[in-house]
Amino acid sequence: MNLVDIVVYVVILLFSVIVHEIAHALAALKRGDDTAQKLGRITLNPIPHLDLFGSIILPAIILITHIPILFAWAKPVPIHPEKFKNPKRDIALVAFAGPLANFTLAFVCSLINAVLIKLNLANSFIDVIHFLGIMIIINISLGVINLIPIPPLDGS
Repeated sequence: MNLVDIVVYVVILLFSVIVHEIAHALAALKRGDDTAQKLGRITLNPIPHLDLFGSIILPAIILITHIPILFAWAKPVPIHPEKFKNPKRDIALVAFAGPLANFTLAFVCSLINAVLIKLNLANSFIDVIHFLGIMIIINISLGVINLIPIPPLDGS
């Protein structure tokens, strides 16, 4: 894997993880908890979402050691279940919002790929097709992994 590929993977992973966390924050806000909003966590700016170990150190170690799986995480979005209208249901909705955001990103990228292929534009946009393919794989992976019922994953 060359440097350009590494940068593309890292940017896609970072973007996807941030969208995942924003989805949690928006779902919490919709259910009555404005904690994440007050902390500035509903933003695509990566700085408020970065976790020193999970966003920087671990991915760097993985890339340097050529481990074939790129893994990272962002700071979890803080929630206060006591602010929810129906805490038991709303915690589940907030938890599922992150994986749903990843599956939605993968679906949108798949649609764009399908349109490019259907219009016979795949050869003209081969780099876009490649980029979207990486987006699809990373987002499906993030969505599935986060549904595993093991703490601290969303499925728990």
